[in-house]
Amino acid sequence: MRKTQLSCAILAALTSTHIYAQESDTKAKIETIEVTATKRTESIQDVPVAITALNGKALENLGIDNFGDYVEFLPNVTFQGTGPGQNEIYIRGAATTQSSIMLSSVQALQPSVAFYVDEMPVSMAGRNLDVYATDVERIEVLPGPQGTLFGASSQAGTVRMITKKPNHSGFAAGLDMSLASTKGGEISNAVEAYINMPLTDKLAVRVAAYNDKQGGWIDNIENQPGNGGYTGSAVVIDRISGGVLADPENTPVVAPQNDALIEDDFNDAVYAGARFGLSYIFNENWDLLVQHTQQTLDTEGVFAYDPNLEGQSSTNRFQPEENTDEFGLTTWTLEGRLEKLDVLYTGGYLDREIDTLVDYTGYTNGGLFSAYYVCNYGANVNAADETCLDPTKFYKEDTTSTRNTHELRFNTTIDAPWRVTAGIFYDKQEVATIGQFKIPSTEKFPDMARTLLGSEGINSNGGPFPSEVGFVNDVTHTIEQYALFGQLEYDLTDTLTASFGARWYQIDDTYKGSTTTVDVSRRIRAFGSLDTDELEAVGEDPEAVLAAVESGQLQVGSLDPDGTLTVDDTIYKFSFDWKATDNILLFATYAEGFRPPVTNRVGGGQASNQTGAFEGFRIPVYSTTDTLDNYELGLKGDFFDGQVRLNATAYYSEIQDLQTSRFDPTNISFLVFTDNVGDAEIRGLDADITWLATDDLVISSAISLLDTELTRINTELQGIAPGEGARLPYSAKFSGNINARYYFELPESRTGYVNASVAYTGDRLAGMVMGAYVMEDATQLIYGTGSGLEIEEEAAVYEGVTYSDADGDTFRGGRYVQDSYIIANLAMGVTKNDWKAELYIDNVFDENAVLNIDTQQFTPKVVTNRPRTIGLRFSYDYY
Repeated sequence: MRKTQLSCAILAALTSTHIYAQESDTKAKIETIEVTATKRTESIQDVPVAITALNGKALENLGIDNFGDYVEFLPNVTFQGTGPGQNEIYIRGAATTQSSIMLSSVQALQPSVAFYVDEMPVSMAGRNLDVYATDVERIEVLPGPQGTLFGASSQAGTVRMITKKPNHSGFAAGLDMSLASTKGGEISNAVEAYINMPLTDKLAVRVAAYNDKQGGWIDNIENQPGNGGYTGSAVVIDRISGGVLADPENTPVVAPQNDALIEDDFNDAVYAGARFGLSYIFNENWDLLVQHTQQTLDTEGVFAYDPNLEGQSSTNRFQPEENTDEFGLTTWTLEGRLEKLDVLYTGGYLDREIDTLVDYTGYTNGGLFSAYYVCNYGANVNAADETCLDPTKFYKEDTTSTRNTHELRFNTTIDAPWRVTAGIFYDKQEVATIGQFKIPSTEKFPDMARTLLGSEGINSNGGPFPSEVGFVNDVTHTIEQYALFGQLEYDLTDTLTASFGARWYQIDDTYKGSTTTVDVSRRIRAFGSLDTDELEAVGEDPEAVLAAVESGQLQVGSLDPDGTLTVDDTIYKFSFDWKATDNILLFATYAEGFRPPVTNRVGGGQASNQTGAFEGFRIPVYSTTDTLDNYELGLKGDFFDGQVRLNATAYYSEIQDLQTSRFDPTNISFLVFTDNVGDAEIRGLDADITWLATDDLVISSAISLLDTELTRINTELQGIAPGEGARLPYSAKFSGNINARYYFELPESRTGYVNASVAYTGDRLAGMVMGAYVMEDATQLIYGTGSGLEIEEEAAVYEGVTYSDADGDTFRGGRYVQDSYIIANLAMGVTKNDWKAELYIDNVFDENAVLNIDTQQFTPKVVTNRPRTIGLRFSYDYY
């Protein structure tokens, strides 16, 4: 059978790094695509950087609309979170405890992986911009530090979504539609369309629009205490609150009710938006591109099930859960040439608004003041009268974030053995958040409130808080960055090239605002100035604080007297690449990456619990910068006359002062702060191979081998975090996938194809704190049954807690295991010229994957994938 140009194009849609070009009438070879990973346009096989790229046709044919789908084909990338718009990206195992989504905009680590839309960085702590992948040219994933060219948060890698731009060559339009049914869930449907139109010889526009309704499959079922439902436990409440109840084992707890919220398939998600692009050619040397994307992501319900309930699609929620995430992204690029220089100025403005409503009834299971919030206790209360009321609570957060970036970049174009890329960069982010915690039951206990807060803390109704809102965060976080960067490449010989890159940066981090009880701005200024009067004004003992600073327990050297956290440094990159043959490239690279420090809202304060591991403990004023040094050796090669492509990279990474987001229920309760857990090492191997097995069959595969290890633990986290030698979280030792596509010719010039893929993800550990046995015991008491989730024991005792189990022994230390899983997909389709019809089955064997074990509610919830989904896709393109 002769290979046609059409069938070659279909094969192109399979792979992650290549397209297929017909070399003769009987033979095809793998041909590379062009990428801009080094801020120059180059062949992917000629860039001495490990890159995975998936072009737009491949995204379409694989049914990929968001980055979560794409990760299935990237074994070295992990996508952790609690649902659409609430995820973080990790690459090559450089991960710690995931940020609390409920407080991500107030107190969270900066991402370790940068996410770009074209030239614009759009990363955000805990909530990466979830951009719908419509009308996309390609997606590039650059593992390993990319900080010299892409800046902060490119510590472990960079992900770039490259959109399609207006085309001046002619009119084009297209339409994609899909309809799908999920097992045990609702119908999903999507419509995408684009139109490209040259208006004049110099002006062209392109518009893409989409609406994708993703039906739910998680059921919010009636709470049934005693049958796996939420019963509540005064023992847990008393334990967390420091033993304040007189007789917790016999204190009744009012179980929350959710009758009005019972709903099947309540976790819907709807992506809706449009992108507008305008391209203007001034002359043969200069052109301008302006684009604007407007998108709204609406979700309801949760994307996790309660493992204590029967089945793997049921949950108990007691308040409505909603998330509206809307953004407008405007970018502009002016590109041209000055003599022997290519010049590019690019900038962008991102305006994002997130409105979140979350059930946080689970706070009662882990919050330090749980008894205060829900139980009738105190000096004048008899044990027989003690009771704990309905613990139902909700959290409402309104977040507005803006980001404004500018970059001016120069590339040399002279025909010489050296090439230079250099530029300046400016970035300003501002995140303004108002978070409201509703804690209604405290109104009923004015006597207890007076005891704890004093008469000035009591409202007109007698309770310590207003009737609607109990606690408020009002915080604005501003990050301003300046940078100079450059990279020099020099051809030592015709086949050997050396390159050197560097980036100087300065980051100013300003954290301002207040809570119901704390003036955050004044507190940070007090620790920045170490003024004794100011320290006293914020409730601190100046002598104790100064002693903690003198001993090195507290670091404040990067904090200005006005409360601004300022850091500056220079990072470097060195590499050699050798073109061993025309088809084989070998390279060696050393690169540095970093994440900036994070100011803590309650920094400098003493822990409430001053026993065990917390004796003498103070919350860090800020987590210090963590750095990653990476060494790697790589191979890129085409073999057997272009029929086999093998790309492989072996790497070793050292992380210093690894940042983590953490809380402990006996200490800081629900409030998250950031800390440096210690040092870590990562060893790994990434490889992908593509084989044109026959004229009709192409097979591609990718694997990731990882060995992660904590090599040093911060002394203040010993007994809380895992010990030396422990694995980093969310990192599977082995992951891989294989994909095969077979095509065949049909009558009337139609072409049929069958595509099958299988992806395997190995076991991973959840989080950085060894609290799984504590949470498991609480789950047993609260629900009358355990979660059934596997726990890896990592310490004989969990030294960070002072409470004991029923036998009087301290709890063991361990982390939940996110079990391995296999996902298989199948698709069959027919194409002819400009249309395609496809039947697909995602998750063929209906695997219930453990994507994330969420412990933010102090009992485990399992974030899972969509069950088996069968659907139809149809697309039409007119040129």
